[in-house]
Amino acid sequence: MSRELPRALTAEAIGTFALVFAGCGAVMVDATTHQLSHVGVAISFGLVILFGIYAVGHISGAHFNPAVTFAFALTRHFPWPRALAYWTAQLVGAVSAAALLRASLGNVAHVGATLPSGSQGQAFLWELVMTAFLMFVIMAVATDTRAVGEAAAIAIGGTIALDAMFGGPITGASMNPVRSIAPALVSGELHALWLYVVAPLLGASLGAVAYQFVR
Repeated sequence: MSRELPRALTAEAIGTFALVFAGCGAVMVDATTHQLSHVGVAISFGLVILFGIYAVGHISGAHFNPAVTFAFALTRHFPWPRALAYWTAQLVGAVSAAALLRASLGNVAHVGATLPSGSQGQAFLWELVMTAFLMFVIMAVATDTRAVGEAAAIAIGGTIALDAMFGGPITGASMNPVRSIAPALVSGELHALWLYVVAPLLGASLGAVAYQFVR
């Protein structure tokens, strides 16, 4: 156990680093070059999750998201004592990526920070629903042997790309507290940050409990 946890935490930090560097990096590159488009950014987020799950899913479970860790612990699929360690590793990975993005590209698009296009209430609702969709799929492929198994990365990455495709113009489609916290801290753009922490935690919990019920 003593050797397993550091490996898992390192895997979580690396995976979350990749998520923020590739995802927020795509936002920044598109803002600068206009070569990716909204669809390209959405696909980038989906693909980097697919990469992360295939790379380290067998080592850490490939959470890369405090809301996912919280929902797994809430439904007794993950030990609470490990949750704080996972959250720390995820935050370190995310902030490191955001800092490197700012150092290399400047404060472009607030380092990919998520910001609501309308009211905060609207963004809160959309973030909650999108995260519930995501966690519903994660619970299916991660906890139910009848589900897709080895294609889990495709299912999860595809769901993230889908959420980002239709929800990105409304909220930025975070679904992940550290994905929003890291660029907000590094860029200094803290507007509405609270909703990108609270809504994913609630949404992931709802999605996990809903799957527990239907299974």
